[in-house]
Amino acid sequence: MKGLSFGSFPSLVFLSFLLLSPVIADLASDQQALLAFSSAVRHGRKLNWNQSTPICTSWLGVTCAPDRSYVLNLRLPGIGLKGTVPPSTLGNLTGLRVLSMRSNRLSGTLPADLVSLPSLQYLYLQKNNFSGDIPVSLSSNLIFLDLSFNSFSGSIPSSLNNLTKLTSLYLQSNSLTGPIPDLIISTLRHLNLSDNNLSGTIPASLQGFGSSSFSGNSLLCGSPLAQCVPNLPSPSPFTSPSTTETPNRKLSTGAILAIVIGGTSLVFLLAAILIICCLKRRTEGSRDVALAKGKKSGADKPKDEFATAAQEAEKNKLVFFEGCSYNFDLEDLLRASAEVLGKGSYGTAYKAVLEEGTTVVVKRLKEVVVGKREFEQQMEIVGRVVSHPNVVPLRAYYYSKDEKLLVYDYIPAGSLSSHLHGNKGVGRAPLDWEARVKISLATARGIMHIHSEGGERFAHGNIKSSNILLTEDFNACVSDAGLAPLMNAPMTPARTAGYRAPELLETRKFTQKTDVYAFGVLLLEMLTGKSPIQSPGNDEIVDLPRWVQSVVREEWTAEVFDVELMRYQNIEEEMVQMLQIAMACVGKTPDLRPQMADVVKMIEEVRQPESANRPSSEDIKSKDSNSQTP
Repeated sequence: MKGLSFGSFPSLVFLSFLLLSPVIADLASDQQALLAFSSAVRHGRKLNWNQSTPICTSWLGVTCAPDRSYVLNLRLPGIGLKGTVPPSTLGNLTGLRVLSMRSNRLSGTLPADLVSLPSLQYLYLQKNNFSGDIPVSLSSNLIFLDLSFNSFSGSIPSSLNNLTKLTSLYLQSNSLTGPIPDLIISTLRHLNLSDNNLSGTIPASLQGFGSSSFSGNSLLCGSPLAQCVPNLPSPSPFTSPSTTETPNRKLSTGAILAIVIGGTSLVFLLAAILIICCLKRRTEGSRDVALAKGKKSGADKPKDEFATAAQEAEKNKLVFFEGCSYNFDLEDLLRASAEVLGKGSYGTAYKAVLEEGTTVVVKRLKEVVVGKREFEQQMEIVGRVVSHPNVVPLRAYYYSKDEKLLVYDYIPAGSLSSHLHGNKGVGRAPLDWEARVKISLATARGIMHIHSEGGERFAHGNIKSSNILLTEDFNACVSDAGLAPLMNAPMTPARTAGYRAPELLETRKFTQKTDVYAFGVLLLEMLTGKSPIQSPGNDEIVDLPRWVQSVVREEWTAEVFDVELMRYQNIEEEMVQMLQIAMACVGKTPDLRPQMADVVKMIEEVRQPESANRPSSEDIKSKDSNSQTP
């Protein structure tokens, strides 16, 4: 046998590289694959997929890799997809990691190239009408596989053992038959095979899962279900029964008749009992199945079940606004990890991190007093109004009798209130004057946009520092726009009374002039550093307009300003100008207050050319640090 020559070594290395290197994904080919899928499959919700828009930032449900070189996630749940998935479309997304098309109307068999994508880790196809066998060749990288509530038939393939990373397997509510294969997957934590037509003994490797994982399969037995009954062999017809009678002894005719009549009666009695038990069991089983989901086993599974699932998905659907590239549903939000950001007068806000890493804010409204139609009409107005860099975008909403949810973009740096009043003490980094002016101008522009786009009768209704959210570079965004008409919140609760215009006590109507008043209080809050609302553990409520007027009247204007601003030089004139703008906004007579467009112009005029050369808080910190160095 000849040894390998050194000359053949580079060829072997190159061949090994070709065999072992991952499939290279390409954004252009991914775009063509998605367009081919879109043209072949009907969809209820409009897909904004076209060649003229950037795929990674504006295509519905599409998330690209961080370097935007290929499609990473595709999430299209509950958008009315209908038809079969053609091969050589989604199956060409070689870098795809997450695919969600649940709660649609897709049918037919699953293309082999789709389910065997090399990078696929999460596959959500539940609540469709897929049929045929479960594919044998599945991506070996799958972590989560959900094919439940479809019409799959045939047996569960033993090739699932090749999915060595699988943690969750959901195959319930299909028409699967035959025994359950011995699945030895050490990573498997969640399993549901219920409501199929499976039979035989549950394998020992799966007996650690609860009975709910296997219920609804009448021919299954073994732990955790009822124990299997062994099949005892029937007695041989050639075996002579043991008897004490002598072989030659004969029975009388009367005895034979008695035996025949007794035996016949016993047979009829047993048959009657058996029929009654079967009828009772069938009635109870039908009632339980009908209550659970109306499922029929076998090949005659009605299409109505799929229609019911689709209708249920429609009921629980989030309503997204035009141009939104997010695509998830209520199930995604319920499964997301969440933390409470804060509780306000309109409800509780949660930070929700979805499976693919998208972060949104979900506001759970309380005390909504309008019906569905009025709610939807107001949401349409709000969705149009909040399209501005200085207004927090409302991306979607959900309405049901028991829950009203709003979905916003997540703004990372927190609220103006937390920056002004939080963490006071040693080590605190206060907002410098430049940041406060920038925030004031951005907030004014946001409110001006809300007023101009919403019409003369449209108002924000809840301007306060906790509703002004900040980006990392202190760009301000106004949140909670247009929610006041929906709510039954008290008009003057102790914690928010400081922002309420005097006329609200009489008219109980939010107007653009009441927004101007609230913005004036917001300016005073930034100038003075004092909160106009009651803080936890503090019973004192500062009426900022009245307090500032009293101080100015005594010609102690310098006492008005926040002590944290006193360290900055050459800003006294600008602070006085901003104070004058604030006092104009909080005038008692609504008609004498300026419009927000005028307020924006006045704040813009406050900025002087030399302001850019004024030292920032970082400069002052550096100077202080150097002065303390020995």
